[in-house]
Amino acid sequence: MFTNRPAIKKENHNLNGSTPSDLSSGMNPNDQETVIRELVQRRLLSDTNGEVPLDDPVKLRQLIEKIFNDILVEKNLLLNREERNRLLESIISEITGYGPLEPLLKDPEITEIMVNGASDVYVERFGLIEYTPVKFDDEAHLRRIIDRIVAPIGRRVDEASPMVDARLPNGFRVNATIPPLSLNGAVLTIRKFAVKAFTAEDLINNESMPASLVSFIKACVEARINTVISGGTGTGKTTLLNVMSAFIPSNERIITIEDVVELQLSQRHVVRLEKRPPNVEGRGEITIRQLVINALRMRPDRIIVGECRGGEALDMLQAMNTGHDGSMTTVHSNSPRDGLRRIEVMVLMAGMDLPLKAVREQIASSIDLIIHLERMKDGSRKVVQVTEVQGLEGDTIILQDIFVYQYTARRDGKVVGKLISTGLRPKFISKIKAYGIDLPECVFSKG
Repeated sequence: MFTNRPAIKKENHNLNGSTPSDLSSGMNPNDQETVIRELVQRRLLSDTNGEVPLDDPVKLRQLIEKIFNDILVEKNLLLNREERNRLLESIISEITGYGPLEPLLKDPEITEIMVNGASDVYVERFGLIEYTPVKFDDEAHLRRIIDRIVAPIGRRVDEASPMVDARLPNGFRVNATIPPLSLNGAVLTIRKFAVKAFTAEDLINNESMPASLVSFIKACVEARINTVISGGTGTGKTTLLNVMSAFIPSNERIITIEDVVELQLSQRHVVRLEKRPPNVEGRGEITIRQLVINALRMRPDRIIVGECRGGEALDMLQAMNTGHDGSMTTVHSNSPRDGLRRIEVMVLMAGMDLPLKAVREQIASSIDLIIHLERMKDGSRKVVQVTEVQGLEGDTIILQDIFVYQYTARRDGKVVGKLISTGLRPKFISKIKAYGIDLPECVFSKG
């Protein structure tokens, strides 16, 4: 699944006092599998003089299968077809892929893999977390797999650098943390992304939002309404940001700035920037804030910041307020109001020593719309609030809900409800009309 893997290293592990040449019929099946795997690895290294053909997966698979069959014959091991195929695939995954994680990585229904030590693996499927029977042989086995994942992208995890956050060549996001930071042993989290980006139609079919809201959001993007998407972890903020970006006209220059690249924009004129972590000596870091400041010098029509987490919020607000309207970002929060409070704190983190009222004035004049998402108890992700930022009254930012989610029932474990209009029109409707966009009256019909 991933390319440019490091060369196979010769292993020399003994199991319960066994050597790789011992394969007694009374051996524990897991131990027997490990010993067979080590025998295959040793024979592979011996037959190829250490020059394993990693760049030719077909040839490598054929070579492993031949060695595997030879060892079964030599050790007089009789396996039925199902057990033989399972064992062969496990060995091939261990040598050419990512061992026990390989089937999880290939499963299209799994969106997140969470490894809490060698024998504790969870996945997220359809928005719900579930335990899996997947296990690693031991902590050393898990560490080898982590090294195999991060080594091709020039990263390492060791005592000097016990935590790494990186993007794999296929776009998957990886976070690995090892002792002494983690008391559970090595912890690995892999967030998978769909090969094909979600569309507005997908969100309608998934009941994440109604068609009327899609029409409203499309009009807001085309009319260059500054938008913040808020929500908790895993609520679909990046997915919605990606969908909204598809409505940006193709003749505009878009600059995206992300911690780890996740957005999949379809437009041609897109410049993608990604922050750079410090090297092993703690130097060379390029922050999101530096990228936002740099982007302002790149003649952008719109700036999209994948997520505001710190002082870059101030620069993002200034960009929204100085000719780069129609820009978008996301923020972690529990509600639209909480989202604004978080932005306040992040602006203060910029170190400009601004009075709170000045910060709120900047927020009120820069942000037009907040779209809030939640992950329901049944695992579904939905837009639950669409709120306009109307301005500042005294020291308070005035918000007005345009759409709110109304829960109606819970049937067969599934949350039932719908997003309804409050009947109120946003103040920026005049700006939408000025762009020649005519929204149907039914979009704002109450209920």
